[in-house]
Amino acid sequence: MERHEMEIFLTLAEELHFGRTAEKLRLSQARVSQVLKRVERGIGADLFHRTSRRVELTPIGQQLRLDLGPLYAEMEKAVNRAKAAARGIDGVLTVGFLGSGAGQLTRDIQRIFRERAPCCEVRMRETQFADPFGPLRAGEVELLFTRLPVEEPDLTVGPTVVSEHRVLAMPCHHPLAHQESLSLDEVSGERFFGVAGGAPAYWWDAQVPPRTSGGEVLERGQAVSTFPEMLSLIASCQGISPVVASAATYHSRPDLAFVPLRDLPVSEVALVWRTGGTNARAEAYIEAVREAVAARGGPAAL
Repeated sequence: MERHEMEIFLTLAEELHFGRTAEKLRLSQARVSQVLKRVERGIGADLFHRTSRRVELTPIGQQLRLDLGPLYAEMEKAVNRAKAAARGIDGVLTVGFLGSGAGQLTRDIQRIFRERAPCCEVRMRETQFADPFGPLRAGEVELLFTRLPVEEPDLTVGPTVVSEHRVLAMPCHHPLAHQESLSLDEVSGERFFGVAGGAPAYWWDAQVPPRTSGGEVLERGQAVSTFPEMLSLIASCQGISPVVASAATYHSRPDLAFVPLRDLPVSEVALVWRTGGTNARAEAYIEAVREAVAARGGPAAL
């Protein structure tokens, strides 16, 4: 069997549907049927039982799938290693991330990238909101998952990987901690936080708005450098703050409450890089991110 025949057979064996197989491989259904018939003629037996309602493997087809699957996987790895070597995709790629980074898409991105660049090691490095773009500009990371907006002339914004709602982080004993939802106007008398370091004002304003939708100014108190620092200050009644909804999962603690906010837009995370500063490693990773987002049908909703 040729490589494309193996791919079509194994994909159909997984999907058990000619239409989905054709769509997944970007072929016509007629082409899938034609190749399958040729393979079956070569073997001398049917590999699938086909009716108007269902497709299922025959015993011979099932055995072929079990025997062929590992061989095809190893062949793909060998081909990908050769392609990666030809394109210079080796060494170490350092990827920065703020907070939970790409969230639920991280595993898919890593899997796709490993398949395409098995000789390249990915090292992840956390960044902080005191200086969200500094490590990227300094070359400490080659790519960065960070919160939007990013309005920097020297940086390129790539695919959006996460989109999530906002919640209000407050002490667990706060009088409003058990509300079903809140608006910023309802807490306009509370103290919020500024940011220390070199974070652009527009970027922090998108994370912690300076005004409510009704025009009330939100007082900012202590400037913070990291997310854990801010949560600790909230727990000690030094202020409250909008955060992303996933914080309730990844940063749950008994002294904090997270109440849904109904008057802020969703918060998004995108992959960002230095304009004109990518190499073969980075380009391969960017493509892996795009493929993972497309496979999911859009950004992960946390």
